[in-house]
Amino acid sequence: MSVLEVANLESAYGPVKAVRGVSLAVPEGRIATVLGPNGAGKTTLLKTLSGIVDPKRGSVRFAGQDITGGDPADIVRQGLVQVPEGREVFPLLSVRDNLLMGAYTRRDRDGVAHDLEQVQTYFPILRERAQQDAGLLSGGQQQMLAIARALMAAPRMILLDEPSLGLSPKLTHEIFDIVVRINRERGTTLLIVEQNAHLALGVADIGFILENGRIVVEGSCQALRERADIQEFYLGLQQDAGARGERRWKRKKSWQ
Repeated sequence: MSVLEVANLESAYGPVKAVRGVSLAVPEGRIATVLGPNGAGKTTLLKTLSGIVDPKRGSVRFAGQDITGGDPADIVRQGLVQVPEGREVFPLLSVRDNLLMGAYTRRDRDGVAHDLEQVQTYFPILRERAQQDAGLLSGGQQQMLAIARALMAAPRMILLDEPSLGLSPKLTHEIFDIVVRINRERGTTLLIVEQNAHLALGVADIGFILENGRIVVEGSCQALRERADIQEFYLGLQQDAGARGERRWKRKKSWQ
C-alpha cells in the first residue's frame, strides 16, 4: 500500500517549470530516495508535496486523502512533515523550545511529553543542550534538532531534504544510522533527497532519478546500484574512455 501517491505533478517559479509531470508512489513504512544533479527540481518537488509551493497541475494524495495545494499546517496535521534543506532551526529559541515548536499542531499533552523524551534518546546531545540557544549548536547538532523537531509532530511520513549538506562524513553516517533506526522502530515512511548517492542508495528501498524536473529512472535501490549508467554518473565508478562514451550515449537513449 502506498502512503504517498503523486500523479503528473508540475510546479513552476513564474514561467520556469521546475517539476515537469512527476509521478511516483512511496509504500507505507519504506525509505525512498530522490537523486539528481543540482537544479533538477528535487527541493521544489518536496516543497510542493508539503504545500509550500503550489502545483500548477497534477495531484498529491497522502494516506488516501487529496492534499494537492493544501495548507502546510494542515498537511503537517495529516502526518506529512518536511525537514528543510539547511535545517532552518529557530536560532534564538532553546533546543527544548525548538522541539516543542515541532508539536505545535498537537493537543495530546501526554503524547507530546512521551515523544519529547523519545527523541532525546535518538539524539542524546539534544538533552544535554536542552536550554542552549539552537543557533549555538554545530551544523550536525542542528540537523539532529531539525529531524527531532519533525518527529515531535508525530508524523506518518517525513520528507528529508539534503540531510548531509555541510556535514562531515562521520556525522552524516551517524544521522543516517538514526534515520534508519527511526524507520525500523517507529515505522515512519521517509522520502530523502540526497546528494550522497552511495549513502542514499545504501539505506533506501526505492530510488527515483530526477533530471530537468522529470523522473527518468526509478526502481529498487539494489537494481539501481547495479546499473552501469547509475554507477558512472551517480556513484562515481570509473570507466575507460570508450566505455564512458558508449554508456553516455546509451543513457541518453534510454532516459529520453
